[in-house]
Amino acid sequence: MWTGRLPEEQMLANTAVNWAGERWTMLLWPLPEHPRRRRALVLHESWHRVQDRIGLPALAAGNEHLDELEARLWLLLEWRALRAALTGFGERRARAASDAVAFRRRRQTLYPKALADEPALELNEGLAEYTGIRLSSDSDSEAAEEAARRLEGAPREASFVRSFAYATGPAYGLLLDAASHGWQRRLTAADDLAELLARAMGLDGTGADVRAGLYGASELRTSEARREKERQARLARYRERLVHGPLLLLPLEKPSASFDPRELVPLPGHGTVYPKLQASDVWGVLEVSHGALLSPDWKQLTVPAPAGPEALSGDGWQLRLRPGWRLVPGARGGDFRLAREP
Repeated sequence: MWTGRLPEEQMLANTAVNWAGERWTMLLWPLPEHPRRRRALVLHESWHRVQDRIGLPALAAGNEHLDELEARLWLLLEWRALRAALTGFGERRARAASDAVAFRRRRQTLYPKALADEPALELNEGLAEYTGIRLSSDSDSEAAEEAARRLEGAPREASFVRSFAYATGPAYGLLLDAASHGWQRRLTAADDLAELLARAMGLDGTGADVRAGLYGASELRTSEARREKERQARLARYRERLVHGPLLLLPLEKPSASFDPRELVPLPGHGTVYPKLQASDVWGVLEVSHGALLSPDWKQLTVPAPAGPEALSGDGWQLRLRPGWRLVPGARGGDFRLAREP
């Protein structure tokens, strides 16, 4: 336990952080009032603190495809099947688990990059969430009920890009608990939780198109088509604001950021929009309330340009610069960029 005041550039979030030569679990006050949820949060973030030590480091995983109609559709079907598996037993559980794997495989044939990206996030946030639920519950049934509630609530998230693993991770983990004792000790960073479950339960994992109708695929496709129209309009607004119109470009050397993983919006060909963000780097601290664009390689942040080179705020953002940095004209007329003072 440490008490004191952190430096301004240290981002505040529920996370694990390296600071002052130690690996810390950071938790934001106030903690959840509900005792089990409070325990789950502490355990989730404590797992992040040790994940490197147990050979399961956080790996880069974009999962931008999960904002697209077809990927979302098959993920929603996977969630419904996982919930049926968690709440069922015997043959009913096996059939539903097989359907979940089938829907997942169908999605990953449409988006081959998902074969690596989805498991990578599940072995990071998914395992952390599984650990929190598993160890904060008083019984197997209580853990399963909580995981089923997560699956039921997951479709209401604004974005599935990073939030999906908080639902699938606990579900696959708890199903593995029942099917493969000690699976955690055999886990490697190359594993896929769904494929581990398929092997443990002897699941066929085929027939996705035939089985989809039993989980409301037609109704889901209709609602997702409406969402897709809204998404395209939102992307057009973000492109105008963060790609075409006058911009401030901020280089990233040693970035640290605090954001809500449930809100991320992939902007195809340009990176990911973070609707709300607090970011720090060698140049200072940026606070964003109306969207910043992060490049795919994490080398640059973009916000709308300020009124002039002396302004340290703009439409939906504020910047606190460290000494030795200034705004200079960018390559395009009206653009600015951060640069070190000569």
